[in-house]
Parts: sequence; C-alpha cells; structure tokens
Amino acid sequence: MGGFTDGFAEANGQRIAFSLGGSGPPLLLLHGFPQTRALWWRVAPVLADRFTVVTADLRGYGGSSKPEGAEHYTFREMGNDMFGLMSGLGFDRFHLAGHDRGARTGYRMALDDEARLMSLTLMDIVSTDHLLDPLHRNVATAYYHWFFLAQPKPFPETLILADPDYFFESCLLGWGGARLSDFAVDQLAAYREAWRDPDTVGAMCDDYRATLKHDFAMDRDEAGRTLTLPAHVLYGADGAMARAYDVPATWRGRLCEMDARALPGGHFFIDTAPEATAEALLGLLS
Repeated sequence: MGGFTDGFAEANGQRIAFSLGGSGPPLLLLHGFPQTRALWWRVAPVLADRFTVVTADLRGYGGSSKPEGAEHYTFREMGNDMFGLMSGLGFDRFHLAGHDRGARTGYRMALDDEARLMSLTLMDIVSTDHLLDPLHRNVATAYYHWFFLAQPKPFPETLILADPDYFFESCLLGWGGARLSDFAVDQLAAYREAWRDPDTVGAMCDDYRATLKHDFAMDRDEAGRTLTLPAHVLYGADGAMARAYDVPATWRGRLCEMDARALPGGHFFIDTAPEATAEALLGLLS
C-alpha cells in the first residue's frame, strides 16, 4: 500500500502485523472474516490525507500470530491486542472503524475501555447477542458458517482445507451484492494467500468457537449498557444484515450518539465500493 510502512509489534503477548501511514488524528482500521488488513488497501490512502491510519491483522489472521485454542480468540483478547498495538505506537486515544469481526472487536473494546476511543464505527454487524438470541432462520441460513466453523476440531478444518478457495470465496459471494469480479485482483490474491495457510484456517475456526463459548455470554451480560462516545453504523444496503434487520434500530439504546448510513453493495461493501466507503468515513469522522 503506497505511502504506508509495514511492521510487526509485540502486543498482549502476540505478534501483530500492521501498516502505518498518513498524518493527523490516529485511526485504527480492523478487518473481518475471512480477510486481512488488505481489505483497506483502497480506502486507507484516502483517509491518510487527514488521519494517521493504522491497519492491523487481527490475531489468527494474515501476518499476526496464531495461538491454538478458542480461549485465545475472544473479542476481549483481540481488543487487548489492539489497545497494546496503539499504545506501543504512541496513541493513547484513537478513532476506530471495524468491519465484521473487526467491528465486534471494536465494540468489545468500547465496552471495556470506552475512554480510549475518540469514536467507534461499526460496519455491517448487529451485536453478537442480538444475532444469536433470538436466531432467525434466514440469518442462520445466510450465516451458517458461524456454526460450521465452531464445530470441534478438526472437522471444519479438514473440510475447508480440501479446497480453501472454494469455501472462502463462497463466503465472499454468499452475503449479498457481490461477484468475484467485484474484488480487486491484488486484494483477492492477498486473501487467498492467507486463507490457504492451515494455521490460519484453524485460527479462524477458533475465532468462531470463541464466539459461541465466550463472547455471546459477555455481550449478553452487558446488553443493557449504553455507550456515550460518538458512534457510527455503516451497512451494506443489499447485504444479509440489511435484509434480516433494521440495522440502525438494533443499535439504538446501545449507542447514545449514533449516525447510521447504508452504503451500496452487500456485506463486503468496503471491497466493492471503496470510494463510497472512504467518502462516508471522511464525512463521519470529520
């Protein structure tokens, strides 16, 4: 990514891969499943004109370390990685924008230490507890991977590694509004390189195992809390979440000061509409 420096940082006992560029207030961008920080390649340079942008691979993904065991993949542990990364870079407070698993990590970070976040932008999610309980059958059909990946090792890993491109590309195309040709060639190549690694596949399964074993209960126990920081909700107009929920309504009561916007495309609107995503973020964060 032009104008950005790649590096590794020791944070919370993990080795976290990151990229850093730009100038201005610090902004952390977090990707989701089944991607890496390459998600931001066409968005981060635009934001870097007005922000010091940090993109990072969540633990288990991309170039970051991959401990074994679901207990290592709670959103709290992932969030502590990111707090450690930003502290190590000299940023005590920062803006945070996350997509998918990155958004869930960001929400947990706000619940755990709201004062450190200047703002929070959640992209194409409803809260974990709201999605799982009650679980609508159309959501279970679209997001079946939550339950497949959470099955005991090595069942999902064995099936996925028989043809990882087939499985993960079906995920990219299965949640609304995307064709494979909508993804930039270089970004798709980066995703494929990452998800062909058996350790990454195992880590992603542990990520989803942790959601059912640990994260659901943590989020349910704090469902009554209202965060008061400036918050933004972006979602794909044609995605599975928008078809199943009134996405902004699911966050009312949890986010006090909230601006919500639908963007063109499905779940992966950052890949398929990077210009619109960058424009929306600049408008919201400014």
